[in-house]
Order: sequence, then C-alpha cells, then structure tokens
Amino acid sequence: MSRTALRICPLCEATCGLTLTIDDGRVTGARGDRDDVFSKGFICPKGAAFGAVDSDPDRLRAPLVRVDGELREATWAEAFDAVAAGIRPVVERHGPHAVGIVLGNPNVHTVAGALYPPVLIAGLGTRSLFTASTVDQMPKHVACGLLFGDANAIPVPDLDRTDHLLLIGANPLESNGSLCTAPDFPGRLKALRARGGTLTVIDPRRTRTARLADRHLAVRPGTDALLLAALAHTLLDEDLADPGELAPHIQGLEELAAALRDFTPEAVAGACDVDATTLRTLARELAAAPTAAVYARIGSCTVPHGTLASWLVDVLNVLTGNLDRPGGALFPQAATDRTPRPAGPGRGFALGRWHSRVSRHPEAKGELPLSALAEEIDTATGDGEPVRALVAVAANPVLSAPDGDRLDKALGSLDFMVSVDPYLNETSRHADVVLPPPPPAQSPHHDFAFNTLAVRNQVRYTRPAVPLEPGRMAETEILARLVFAATGTHGADPGAVDAMVIGQTLAKAVREPHSPVHGRDPEELAALLTGDDGPERRLDMMLRLGPYGDGFGADPDGLTLEKLLAHPHGIDLGPLRPRLPQPLKTRSGKVELLPEPIAADLPRLRAALGERPAGLVLVGRRHLRSNNSWMHNVPALTGGSNRCTLHLHPEDAARLGVRDGQPVRIKGAGGEVTAPAEVTDAVRPGVVSLPHGWGHDRPGTRMRHAAADPGANVNQLLDGSLLDPLSGNAVLNGVPVEVAPLTAAVTKTFGALT
Repeated sequence: MSRTALRICPLCEATCGLTLTIDDGRVTGARGDRDDVFSKGFICPKGAAFGAVDSDPDRLRAPLVRVDGELREATWAEAFDAVAAGIRPVVERHGPHAVGIVLGNPNVHTVAGALYPPVLIAGLGTRSLFTASTVDQMPKHVACGLLFGDANAIPVPDLDRTDHLLLIGANPLESNGSLCTAPDFPGRLKALRARGGTLTVIDPRRTRTARLADRHLAVRPGTDALLLAALAHTLLDEDLADPGELAPHIQGLEELAAALRDFTPEAVAGACDVDATTLRTLARELAAAPTAAVYARIGSCTVPHGTLASWLVDVLNVLTGNLDRPGGALFPQAATDRTPRPAGPGRGFALGRWHSRVSRHPEAKGELPLSALAEEIDTATGDGEPVRALVAVAANPVLSAPDGDRLDKALGSLDFMVSVDPYLNETSRHADVVLPPPPPAQSPHHDFAFNTLAVRNQVRYTRPAVPLEPGRMAETEILARLVFAATGTHGADPGAVDAMVIGQTLAKAVREPHSPVHGRDPEELAALLTGDDGPERRLDMMLRLGPYGDGFGADPDGLTLEKLLAHPHGIDLGPLRPRLPQPLKTRSGKVELLPEPIAADLPRLRAALGERPAGLVLVGRRHLRSNNSWMHNVPALTGGSNRCTLHLHPEDAARLGVRDGQPVRIKGAGGEVTAPAEVTDAVRPGVVSLPHGWGHDRPGTRMRHAAADPGANVNQLLDGSLLDPLSGNAVLNGVPVEVAPLTAAVTKTFGALT
C-alpha cells in the first residue's frame, strides 16, 4: 500500500523539505514539499534521488567485527563488547589523548551526530579531535571567533533583501550553499538580478554561478585575501568606509587602516591578476549600494591565507555598514540556540590552548588539523603518546584529507579502530568494529547546525518516515552505547546519556539569572519534557529554553516540541533581524576589527604580494549531484557532468600536447594520479581543476558502483604540509602541480582499465 511522509533532506546544507512516497516500507519516490515553510517545494537532483540513497544495496545492515583478520557480521552486543575491549585498555595504558576521534561531514546532517559526539569527546577527555572542518571551513570559525568572540557566530548574507551580492570562492548553483543555509539558492540569485540587484562572482573558474553574474573576475587561485584587502584599503583610503549604526559596536578602525596601508589595488593587481581599476570600481560599488553583502566559501578557506580572507569578508561588511543590517549580513537565531544572554563583554576566543604532538599545530575550536592525523598515528617522536585507537564517525579521511596513502598505512597500524558508517569504504575497511546506522528514512531529522546559518529563521522537525527494520539500531542509540563502551561504563542503559545531559543542562539553566527558568527545580522541569525518546526530550528542552521557547510555561505562546509536531511543514520565525551587540562575546564586548593573531599574520600576506606561480596550479571542483565521497555509490547521481576529469584551458592543453579526453598524469607534492583531460575555457589559463571525493580504487571496500568508476583522489596530490597557520585548515587550492599526457602504451592500458 502506498503512502506519503514528510522528511527534511539530509543530503546537503540546503535542508529542503521532501514529500516521500513509501510502498511496502520502502521509499520509492521523493518530491519537494510545496508547503515547507523554508524550501517551498524546491528540490535538487540529490533530494530527488533520496529513495536510491536510502535503499543502496551496499549499505551495511549489521555490525562487522574483525575476527582472525577478517570483518564478519556480528550481533550488536558482540560489537559493543569488542569496542569496550578495544578502547578501554588503550586509555588505561596510554591515557585519553591516545584515543583519536574523527568526525566527518555527515555528522552535522543528523540528529545523532549533533547530540552525542560532544558527550563522547567530554567522556573520553581526549584532545585528539579531528574533523572535516579543517579541510573545509575552519578559517571562517577562527575569523568569527576573533572578530566576534564566538567561533559559531557566523553572519550570513541576507539573500532575499540585498542589492549587491559579492561571492568569492563560492559556487552555490552546484553546492546549494554552504555556511549559508538557503533552499533554492539559484532561484534567490535570479530574484536578486530580477529586482535590479547586482551579482559579482570572484572565482578562477567560470562556474555555473559565475555565468549568472553581472561581473565575473577570474582571480588567480590563492590570492583571495589580497584582493579583499585591496577592496578594504580602497574603502578606507578614499573615505568610503561608513560603519553607520555599527560605529558604537566596533573598535580598531584606525589600526585597521594602518595595517592595510600596503595593500593598494596597484600593489595587489599583479598577484591577483585583476587590474587596479576594476578593484577600485568594485570597492566603490560596494560602498554605493543601498545594501550589500560579501560572502565567501570553500575556495577562499582552503588557501594559504584562508583565515585572513574570511576575516576580510566581514571587515568589508563592517566598513560598508552592512554587518547586522537587513540586506547585508546578519546573525541567524535558531530555535535551539541557547537562551540569549544580556549584551556585554564575554570570555573571548582563544587559539592554541594546546598543540598537536608532532608538528605542534595549534588547536582551533578544540580541533587539531585533519592533515596531521597520519603523523599523530605513525610518528613516535613528540610530546606524549601517539594515537593508538581511533573512533571515526561518518568520516572517510583516506579520501577527504591530504596524502591518503600515508593515512591508509597509518590506520593499518592502530591498536584498535571503530567506525560508525553505513559503508565499508576506504577508511572504515581498517576498522576492528563497524557500526552501521540505519538509512535516513528510518531516522528523525532536525537541523541543529544548519538553522544557525539559515537565511531565514524557521524551525522544522520530522520523525522517521519508515520504522526501523528488524535488526537495525537507531543511530542515536548506537552513539549513546558507543559513549558508554568507550568511557568505561559499557552496558549501561543508553537512555542514561540523554538523562545525564538533560540533568546537567537544566541544573545550569536554573542557576543563570537571565534564564527563563532561573530559580526553578531541575527535576520538576525534566518531568515536564515531552517526546517519544531521549533525543526528542532533549530537543524539547532546547526548544523550551531557546529564544522562541515557552520557558517551561513562562510564555504560553512559546515554542515546544508538541507545538512543532503540530506543524509538520515547519514554523516560520521571520526574516533575519539585527542582533548586535547581543551575539558578541569578545572581552571588549565589541567587534574587534584587528585582533592580535590577525595582525601578526599580515606580514605573511604582505610577502605574497610578490609571489607568482611559475607553472600550473590546482583548484577543486564540486558537482550538484555529488556530496563528498559516499554519493558516488548511487547510480542516479553519477554520470553526465558528474565525472572525475581534469579541466584545463585550451592554451595549456596546446602547450602540453594534451587532447580532449586523453588521459593525463597529474603530479603534486604528495604523489600523482591519472585522469582524463577535459579541455575547456571554463578555467583560466594556468589553472587546472579536479573534483574532490573520488579515488574508489582501494581493495577491501564494498561500494560496487563507486569502484566501477573510481576516479582519482585529488587529495593524494597533497602531502599535508601546507596549512593555513591560524586555523590549521588544509591548503587544497592554488597548489602547484605538473601535468603531462600519458605515453601511448600507458594510455592503452588506462583505457582498458576504465
């Protein structure tokens, strides 16, 4: 019998509402939910393929435990017994930091991934934390931490009201947006143009987004910070800077002007390969626009000066008076945010509270660089013990981090490893225990992280569309049991994790004078919570304590889980609103325009004024139908434009003697890979582009469709030594590579293999 069910799509950051068609317990179709308060029926190819993702036959259906060197199916009890037996001896012999934790991108797309890893990290007491953030977005967190005192206070462009949008290193027509949650990003950009607004795109590639723009500047890769510094310099030098109502909330304006004195448009033009007149014109247009927003993403983060580029984005928003202004860049307010505290000075944001053991990389936001994971495992020298056990949750760093070959070998040397993953992939194949979560249709969904980055305040929650299959375990229970198995309380009731967090959170809330439950009894409050299970009770608690909540009865019109469940298409909470100075947690209580770590890194940027690449440089690429490595196993999302090819400009192809479709060898500091050439003027001369997430050619995996067309792992071209020093983020773009056509004999072999 056929029925429909609602589900928020977990396959990218757009968080679109879906209407699923379900036949005999299986998802057979997906379309956009036209009544969804946020996405209003929009859907992309990934969402349309939800059923194929959900029913992928290669998804693991039972735990795997390594016995006599081989992974074999086991019961859940056997799997968690093995986890406890593998991790606890490492902690007892070598200390908690000998256990590493790796969190992959999909964690922020699930309820379980939001609620339980923080408990696991705190329970273990380890500082060996590595996440996908340091191959993606950590520079933005660090820049916002230094500017605003809170690494998670990230302003987003007010897409629906801005008059001029400047995008740098972003291609939202393919990515659907990132650190800016916006269903139908393409439609919003077209609406901007239709209402007479201006779209400027800065990117070394002529992407789909760039083709939509009023102006496209094909900047030289890796020079984003220089270009942005020239824009800021022009605003200050020509007396165009006007913070307006922000003025009482900022400090360091004069010091900023002095620090940027050398970054004139004429000085940076050669390095950026953008002429000075164009840079000055762009700065003047930003200043003159009624409203404007500058937005940058992964292309500007994964470069040598990623934190400086991220910092300068919001410096420009401040200088033009567009930070915290409708039509500019504002701070979203999610329904599960903590109770807003009164404005005033905070504790600030600190970098380098501890360092990695081998290369002494400073922590950022509690994390160490993912690029350093291999050396933290395979290198004995350094302070303290190497990582001897690893917990990987929804992570595949063999493909997503630099120098996967070295990490591949390092993982094989661990004393113990557990992976929470639906697939046996290039990383989880090394695990001693694999704990597979159920398909997304069998899980609830609320976007704890992405609602803090949404272009409109709203709240939505969907319960599982399909009941758990026999033998499956909910991902929330998997992670709760993992917490106990790893922290020495193996076998405890998994619900005790939720009860513990609820008790601790309410006990703290009743002590805070600004809390709506100040002075009340925590146990009485806990008894008021509703929900079918611990995770729902935690969601109810967060909603009630949040900025729109009922305060446990203090506001009868406030938000609760019951009220949210009564609105299956979500509740619209209105457009983004100015919030300063409340979000600021700096020690001064103001936006600190020139934090000391930023000022100390500017000489390195100044030195880059004279740098020019001698040969080809590499940039990444993403496809609309792909999201990192795991979606290459879904036939509906591969083929067509979603192919692993090397884009190179016709001039470079002619110089190198490369024909379209011919296999070429690409060599970098970390190794070499082979891919078919795709000759196109979509990249500027001197630049080549290879997409990320490919390289499915290692033995021992169970991803049959991906292995049939493995592609090349672009991160193998990197040796992991290039990092943005402030954030520890890997440098993935603007790195030098060599490209050469394969010989005839190798070409023949390559053709036979592919």
